[in-house]
Amino acid sequence: MSGVDSLRARIEALREAPAPPADQVRAAVSELLVALEHGNARAAECVDGRWIAHGWVKSGILLGFRFGKNVPYATAGPLHFRDRDTFPTWDPGSTDRDVRIVPGGSSVRRGAYLGAGVVLMPPCFVNVGAWVGDGTMIDSHALVGSCAQIGRRVHLSAAAQVGGVLEPIGALPVIVEDDVFVGGGCGIYEGTRVGTRAVLAAGVVLTRSVPLYDLVRGEEIRADGGGPLVVPEGAVVVPGSRPASGEFAARRGIHLHAPVIVKYRDASTSAAAALEGALR
Repeated sequence: MSGVDSLRARIEALREAPAPPADQVRAAVSELLVALEHGNARAAECVDGRWIAHGWVKSGILLGFRFGKNVPYATAGPLHFRDRDTFPTWDPGSTDRDVRIVPGGSSVRRGAYLGAGVVLMPPCFVNVGAWVGDGTMIDSHALVGSCAQIGRRVHLSAAAQVGGVLEPIGALPVIVEDDVFVGGGCGIYEGTRVGTRAVLAAGVVLTRSVPLYDLVRGEEIRADGGGPLVVPEGAVVVPGSRPASGEFAARRGIHLHAPVIVKYRDASTSAAAALEGALR
Protein backbone atom coordinates (compact mmCIF):
# COMPACT_ATOMS: atom_id res chain seq x y z
CA MET A 1 0.00 0.00 0.00
CA SER A 2 1.42 3.41 -1.01
CA GLY A 3 1.81 6.24 1.46
CA VAL A 4 -1.19 8.10 0.04
CA ASP A 5 -3.33 4.94 0.09
CA SER A 6 -2.36 4.34 3.71
CA LEU A 7 -3.21 7.93 4.59
CA ARG A 8 -6.57 7.60 2.86
CA ALA A 9 -7.38 4.46 4.83
CA ARG A 10 -6.47 6.15 8.12
CA ILE A 11 -8.56 9.23 7.39
CA GLU A 12 -11.57 7.17 6.35
CA ALA A 13 -11.29 5.10 9.54
CA LEU A 14 -10.99 8.22 11.70
CA ARG A 15 -14.00 9.76 9.95
CA GLU A 16 -16.14 6.72 10.74
CA ALA A 17 -14.96 6.35 14.33
CA PRO A 18 -17.49 7.63 16.90
CA ALA A 19 -14.75 9.20 19.05
CA PRO A 20 -11.43 9.24 17.17
CA PRO A 21 -8.33 10.06 19.25
CA ALA A 22 -7.44 13.71 18.78
CA ASP A 23 -3.70 13.04 18.46
CA GLN A 24 -4.27 10.54 15.64
CA VAL A 25 -6.60 12.92 13.82
CA ARG A 26 -4.17 15.82 14.08
CA ALA A 27 -1.28 13.67 12.87
CA ALA A 28 -3.29 12.46 9.86
CA VAL A 29 -4.42 15.99 9.02
CA SER A 30 -0.83 17.27 9.19
CA GLU A 31 0.29 14.47 6.85
CA LEU A 32 -2.57 15.25 4.47
CA LEU A 33 -1.60 18.94 4.28
CA VAL A 34 1.95 18.00 3.37
CA ALA A 35 0.69 15.62 0.67
CA LEU A 36 -1.57 18.34 -0.76
CA GLU A 37 1.18 20.94 -0.76
CA HIS A 38 3.53 18.61 -2.63
CA GLY A 39 0.90 17.57 -5.15
CA ASN A 40 0.88 13.95 -3.98
CA ALA A 41 -2.83 14.19 -3.11
CA ARG A 42 -5.56 16.27 -4.72
CA ALA A 43 -9.19 17.00 -3.89
CA ALA A 44 -10.08 16.22 -7.51
CA GLU A 45 -8.25 15.13 -10.63
CA CYS A 46 -8.86 14.31 -14.28
CA VAL A 47 -8.59 10.60 -15.04
CA ASP A 48 -8.99 9.48 -18.66
CA GLY A 49 -10.70 12.74 -19.54
CA ARG A 50 -13.16 12.61 -16.62
CA TRP A 51 -12.93 14.68 -13.46
CA ILE A 52 -13.47 12.82 -10.19
CA ALA A 53 -13.63 14.13 -6.62
CA HIS A 54 -11.63 12.49 -3.83
CA GLY A 55 -13.99 12.62 -0.88
CA TRP A 56 -11.40 11.33 1.56
CA VAL A 57 -9.35 14.51 1.06
CA LYS A 58 -12.33 16.66 2.01
CA SER A 59 -12.98 14.36 4.97
CA GLY A 60 -9.44 14.96 6.21
CA ILE A 61 -9.80 18.72 5.88
CA LEU A 62 -13.11 18.70 7.74
CA LEU A 63 -11.52 16.62 10.51
CA GLY A 64 -8.86 19.31 10.75
CA PHE A 65 -11.49 21.96 11.36
CA ARG A 66 -13.30 19.74 13.85
CA PHE A 67 -10.23 18.95 15.94
CA GLY A 68 -8.37 22.22 15.50
CA LYS A 69 -8.20 24.86 18.21
CA ASN A 70 -8.49 28.60 17.73
CA VAL A 71 -5.16 30.23 18.49
CA PRO A 72 -3.60 33.63 17.75
CA TYR A 73 -0.97 33.66 15.02
CA ALA A 74 2.19 35.72 14.91
CA THR A 75 1.46 39.16 13.52
CA ALA A 76 2.69 40.43 10.16
CA GLY A 77 3.04 44.17 10.52
CA PRO A 78 -0.39 45.54 11.52
CA LEU A 79 -2.19 42.31 10.57
CA HIS A 80 -3.47 39.92 13.26
CA PHE A 81 -4.89 36.42 12.78
CA ARG A 82 -6.80 33.96 14.94
CA ASP A 83 -7.85 30.64 13.43
CA ARG A 84 -7.69 26.85 13.74
CA ASP A 85 -4.19 25.79 14.70
CA THR A 86 -4.45 22.93 12.21
CA PHE A 87 -4.55 25.37 9.27
CA PRO A 88 -1.81 28.00 9.55
CA THR A 89 -0.63 29.89 6.50
CA TRP A 90 1.45 28.13 3.86
CA ASP A 91 5.23 28.41 4.17
CA PRO A 92 6.87 29.24 0.80
CA GLY A 93 10.09 27.83 2.20
CA SER A 94 8.53 24.35 2.25
CA THR A 95 9.02 23.96 -1.52
CA ASP A 96 11.74 24.59 -4.07
CA ARG A 97 9.17 25.54 -6.73
CA ASP A 98 9.63 29.08 -8.04
CA VAL A 99 6.51 30.70 -6.57
CA ARG A 100 6.01 34.45 -6.15
CA ILE A 101 3.79 35.82 -3.39
CA VAL A 102 4.09 39.57 -3.87
CA PRO A 103 4.09 41.53 -0.57
CA GLY A 104 0.91 43.32 0.35
CA GLY A 105 -1.52 41.15 2.29
CA SER A 106 -2.10 37.90 0.35
CA SER A 107 -2.70 34.71 2.28
CA VAL A 108 -2.30 31.05 1.33
CA ARG A 109 -3.59 28.44 3.75
CA ARG A 110 -1.68 25.25 4.42
CA GLY A 111 -2.79 22.33 2.27
CA ALA A 112 -2.82 24.34 -0.96
CA TYR A 113 -0.64 23.41 -3.94
CA LEU A 114 1.08 26.17 -5.91
CA GLY A 115 2.87 25.09 -9.07
CA ALA A 116 6.12 26.44 -10.49
CA GLY A 117 5.89 30.00 -11.75
CA VAL A 118 2.64 30.82 -9.94
CA VAL A 119 2.32 34.54 -9.14
CA LEU A 120 0.00 35.91 -6.45
CA MET A 121 -0.72 39.64 -6.49
CA PRO A 122 -1.83 41.31 -3.26
CA PRO A 123 -4.22 40.94 -1.68
CA CYS A 124 -5.59 37.55 -2.69
CA PHE A 125 -6.50 34.35 -0.87
CA VAL A 126 -5.93 30.67 -1.68
CA ASN A 127 -7.77 28.24 0.60
CA VAL A 128 -6.93 24.76 1.86
CA GLY A 129 -7.15 21.92 -0.66
CA ALA A 130 -6.84 24.21 -3.68
CA TRP A 131 -4.57 23.18 -6.56
CA VAL A 132 -3.02 25.93 -8.73
CA GLY A 133 -1.09 24.82 -11.81
CA ASP A 134 2.23 26.01 -13.21
CA GLY A 135 2.45 29.52 -14.59
CA THR A 136 -0.92 30.73 -13.29
CA MET A 137 -1.45 34.35 -12.25
CA ILE A 138 -3.86 35.19 -9.42
CA ASP A 139 -4.52 38.92 -9.39
CA SER A 140 -5.46 41.30 -6.60
CA HIS A 141 -8.62 40.62 -4.56
CA ALA A 142 -9.08 37.24 -6.26
CA LEU A 143 -10.25 34.16 -4.34
CA VAL A 144 -9.39 30.52 -4.93
CA GLY A 145 -11.79 28.62 -2.67
CA SER A 146 -11.30 25.39 -0.75
CA CYS A 147 -10.46 22.42 -3.00
CA ALA A 148 -10.85 24.48 -6.21
CA GLN A 149 -8.74 23.14 -9.07
CA ILE A 150 -7.06 25.81 -11.21
CA GLY A 151 -5.12 24.67 -14.27
CA ARG A 152 -1.83 25.72 -15.79
CA ARG A 153 -1.27 29.14 -17.35
CA VAL A 154 -4.63 30.45 -16.10
CA HIS A 155 -5.15 34.16 -15.49
CA LEU A 156 -7.54 35.07 -12.69
CA SER A 157 -8.08 38.80 -13.06
CA ALA A 158 -8.69 41.24 -10.22
CA ALA A 159 -11.66 40.43 -7.96
CA ALA A 160 -12.39 37.10 -9.66
CA GLN A 161 -14.05 34.65 -7.28
CA VAL A 162 -13.62 30.88 -7.61
CA GLY A 163 -15.87 29.28 -5.02
CA GLY A 164 -14.89 26.50 -2.67
CA VAL A 165 -16.65 23.20 -2.01
CA LEU A 166 -16.05 21.06 1.09
CA GLU A 167 -19.52 19.60 1.54
CA PRO A 168 -21.14 17.42 0.44
CA ILE A 169 -18.04 15.22 0.50
CA GLY A 170 -18.58 13.73 -2.96
CA ALA A 171 -19.37 17.02 -4.73
CA LEU A 172 -17.00 18.01 -7.51
CA PRO A 173 -15.20 21.25 -6.66
CA VAL A 174 -15.01 24.19 -9.03
CA ILE A 175 -12.61 23.38 -11.88
CA VAL A 176 -10.86 25.82 -14.20
CA GLU A 177 -8.81 23.95 -16.78
CA ASP A 178 -5.56 24.94 -18.51
CA ASP A 179 -5.05 28.22 -20.41
CA VAL A 180 -8.32 29.82 -19.28
CA PHE A 181 -8.67 33.59 -19.00
CA VAL A 182 -11.03 34.79 -16.26
CA GLY A 183 -11.93 38.48 -16.46
CA GLY A 184 -12.23 40.93 -13.61
CA GLY A 185 -15.11 40.47 -11.19
CA CYS A 186 -16.11 37.06 -12.54
CA GLY A 187 -17.76 34.55 -10.23
CA ILE A 188 -17.31 30.81 -10.79
CA TYR A 189 -19.22 28.95 -8.15
CA GLU A 190 -20.25 25.49 -6.99
CA GLY A 191 -20.86 22.92 -9.69
CA THR A 192 -18.99 24.60 -12.56
CA ARG A 193 -16.19 23.37 -14.81
CA VAL A 194 -14.56 25.78 -17.26
CA GLY A 195 -13.01 23.99 -20.22
CA THR A 196 -9.50 24.45 -21.59
CA ARG A 197 -8.72 27.80 -23.31
CA ALA A 198 -12.12 29.30 -22.49
CA VAL A 199 -12.36 33.06 -22.04
CA LEU A 200 -14.71 34.69 -19.52
CA ALA A 201 -15.32 38.40 -20.01
CA ALA A 202 -15.42 40.68 -16.97
CA GLY A 203 -18.50 40.22 -14.82
CA VAL A 204 -19.54 36.74 -15.99
CA VAL A 205 -21.16 34.69 -13.21
CA LEU A 206 -21.42 30.90 -13.55
CA THR A 207 -23.19 28.40 -11.29
CA ARG A 208 -24.73 25.02 -12.00
CA SER A 209 -28.22 26.43 -11.49
CA VAL A 210 -27.96 29.04 -14.26
CA PRO A 211 -28.09 27.94 -17.93
CA LEU A 212 -25.39 29.00 -20.38
CA TYR A 213 -26.58 30.10 -23.82
CA ASP A 214 -24.45 29.20 -26.85
CA LEU A 215 -25.29 31.63 -29.66
CA VAL A 216 -22.76 30.01 -32.00
CA ARG A 217 -24.19 26.49 -31.86
CA GLY A 218 -27.74 27.43 -30.95
CA GLU A 219 -27.72 25.42 -27.73
CA GLU A 220 -28.74 25.87 -24.11
CA ILE A 221 -26.17 24.31 -21.79
CA ARG A 222 -27.35 23.12 -18.38
CA ALA A 223 -25.91 20.94 -15.64
CA ASP A 224 -27.15 17.37 -16.04
CA GLY A 225 -28.36 15.52 -12.95
CA GLY A 226 -25.66 15.77 -10.32
CA GLY A 227 -23.03 16.86 -12.82
CA PRO A 228 -21.48 20.30 -13.24
CA LEU A 229 -22.25 23.11 -15.63
CA VAL A 230 -19.54 22.70 -18.28
CA VAL A 231 -18.23 25.65 -20.26
CA PRO A 232 -17.01 24.16 -23.56
CA GLU A 233 -13.36 24.26 -24.54
CA GLY A 234 -12.38 27.54 -26.19
CA ALA A 235 -15.73 29.25 -25.55
CA VAL A 236 -15.77 33.03 -25.23
CA VAL A 237 -18.41 33.92 -22.64
CA VAL A 238 -19.82 37.40 -21.98
CA PRO A 239 -22.51 38.63 -19.56
CA GLY A 240 -25.97 38.70 -21.10
CA SER A 241 -29.61 38.75 -20.10
CA ARG A 242 -32.84 36.95 -20.91
CA PRO A 243 -36.46 38.02 -20.35
CA ALA A 244 -37.95 36.86 -17.08
CA SER A 245 -41.06 34.71 -17.50
CA GLY A 246 -44.56 35.83 -16.63
CA GLU A 247 -46.85 38.71 -17.52
CA PHE A 248 -45.66 40.85 -14.61
CA ALA A 249 -42.03 40.64 -15.78
CA ALA A 250 -43.01 41.25 -19.39
CA ARG A 251 -44.94 44.41 -18.50
CA ARG A 252 -41.99 45.82 -16.60
CA GLY A 253 -39.26 44.68 -18.96
CA ILE A 254 -37.49 42.60 -16.30
CA HIS A 255 -34.57 40.48 -17.46
CA LEU A 256 -32.42 37.87 -15.70
CA HIS A 257 -28.68 37.35 -15.84
CA ALA A 258 -27.64 34.94 -18.59
CA PRO A 259 -24.02 34.08 -19.50
CA VAL A 260 -23.71 33.86 -23.29
CA ILE A 261 -21.16 32.18 -25.58
CA VAL A 262 -20.61 34.56 -28.48
CA LYS A 263 -17.70 32.84 -30.26
CA TYR A 264 -14.98 30.18 -29.94
CA ARG A 265 -11.23 30.63 -29.94
CA ASP A 266 -9.27 28.95 -32.68
CA ALA A 267 -5.81 27.49 -32.19
CA SER A 268 -4.04 30.73 -33.11
CA THR A 269 -6.24 33.24 -31.27
CA SER A 270 -5.03 34.66 -27.98
CA ALA A 271 -7.44 35.20 -25.12
CA ALA A 272 -7.11 38.99 -25.41
CA ALA A 273 -7.78 38.97 -29.15
CA ALA A 274 -10.73 36.60 -28.80
CA LEU A 275 -12.27 38.73 -26.08
CA GLU A 276 -11.72 41.99 -27.93
CA GLY A 277 -13.31 40.56 -31.05
CA ALA A 278 -16.28 39.22 -29.12
CA LEU A 279 -16.96 42.53 -27.37
CA ARG A 280 -16.74 44.45 -30.64
